[in-house]
Amino acid sequence: MRLYRSFATVGGLTLLSRVFGFLRDILIAATLGSCPVADAFFVAFRFPNLFRRLFAEGAFNAAFVPLFAKRLDGEGREAARAFAEEAMSGLIFIILAITIVAELSMPILMYGLAPGFIETPDKFDLAVLLTRITMPYLLCMSLVALLSGVLNSLGKFVESSSVSIVLNLTMMAATLIVISLGLQNDPKAGIIQAWGVFVAGLLQLCLLLYGVRRNNIALRLRWPRMTDGVRRLIQLGIPGVISGGVTQINIVIGTVIASLQNGAVSYLYYADRVYELPLAIVGIAIGIVLLPSVARHLRAENHEAVMDSQNRSLEFAMLLTVPAAVALAVVPGPIVAGLFERGAFAAADTPPTAYALGIFALGLPSFVMIKVFSPAYFAREDTKTPMRYAVISLTANTLGSIALFFLFRSYGLMPHLGIAVATTLGGWLNAGLLFTTLVRRGHFHADARVRRALPLIVLSSAAMGLFLWFVSSALGETFGAATPSLARFAAFAALLGSGFAVYALAVFATGALDLRELRGFLGRRSPPGPI
Repeated sequence: MRLYRSFATVGGLTLLSRVFGFLRDILIAATLGSCPVADAFFVAFRFPNLFRRLFAEGAFNAAFVPLFAKRLDGEGREAARAFAEEAMSGLIFIILAITIVAELSMPILMYGLAPGFIETPDKFDLAVLLTRITMPYLLCMSLVALLSGVLNSLGKFVESSSVSIVLNLTMMAATLIVISLGLQNDPKAGIIQAWGVFVAGLLQLCLLLYGVRRNNIALRLRWPRMTDGVRRLIQLGIPGVISGGVTQINIVIGTVIASLQNGAVSYLYYADRVYELPLAIVGIAIGIVLLPSVARHLRAENHEAVMDSQNRSLEFAMLLTVPAAVALAVVPGPIVAGLFERGAFAAADTPPTAYALGIFALGLPSFVMIKVFSPAYFAREDTKTPMRYAVISLTANTLGSIALFFLFRSYGLMPHLGIAVATTLGGWLNAGLLFTTLVRRGHFHADARVRRALPLIVLSSAAMGLFLWFVSSALGETFGAATPSLARFAAFAALLGSGFAVYALAVFATGALDLRELRGFLGRRSPPGPI
């Protein structure tokens, strides 16, 4: 139950963040749409955002948390604090060097980040400027990641789960400034947005510094040294970042290729933002909470508890992810229209975004399963196996994206949809490799409860999907821009609300979710944290 409560804490704060994130993207879509300024800003935002997700959403913690927790349990709080200080000093040195080099060589880097922009010099130059403004965000997020890992190891998840809320609120403020100045589709709008990202990084760092101080943790900056602990962190960290961030790296690769098609970067960005909601709420909550839990049980040699944590995580993940995937795949058009179709985001932008969203949705369960299975490797300090599988997936995704992009274009189809197909297939490949290896090593087996629940979850989701299809067909053009905003919002809320109600009834009717267990979860108090 304590594991579920931690999931609820992280997932609830992540849900709040994603609500603000949707509001942020609705405002951005209304002011930038899919114009060249939007493409330039999304490329500039994608690079630091990749590092935000790699660090803040669990990939860095995959290496840091087990090492920090081992020292905390085995050598005491002072030894763990010293290790955190060593890691922090080394991380600042490396990220600062990367930032300086990137700032100086940004025009050259842009040839790799967005090669398609070369044919449009104004867009290329704007992307270079915006990326230079957002680059210092990397340094802030590296420190946020380390401080989050310290707090997560101590069972404290509030501050680390709230950093994205700060980002979204700050960017919303920047967008409101753009609107107040009347800068729709203007390069100045992109510049203001980029400075919003910069300011958000500083505010996020302040939040985490407050968090560690509130929990009586004092970390001092040291001169960087290659100690045994730092050397071990590097050995685990590089493979951990690659394997833990494979989904985000796939998206960046897709962005690079999409730059060859006008507007494609924006279409993929908006589609990505929608399916990232369930991925963030479920996958990131599990990735952050499950790793310390499994690592703690492994140190206690409680293998039964390890297996139970993994099974409950898989059950929890699929209970929320499968219906989300079905909904996004069945009614992507009304979802995209209801969220974004206003202002600079025209009706013509909805179909290419919706088709990409529907394809991404088919891969959503695999993206979440990667978050479920990876901690079983990381907790055993095995980051090389997930890294190998990540490299295989990345290679397949890159080659597939390039091949399908040009194949789709040759047949007169939307080329960016080929990128979405390759990303989805890459996710299933990675998840399948992680799962089969865990089973082969005896580190995971599905218990009776999971084997019974999964088919019932699929059945309940299918019933909900059928219902959503009929309702969306009946509502017809209600979701389009021609409908008044209030009426469109009401139709959108009715569609999703009724779909959720049908799914809730189905999971209880089929027995996929036990009402007594749900009552026990809501009613039981969790034991105090480890501090």
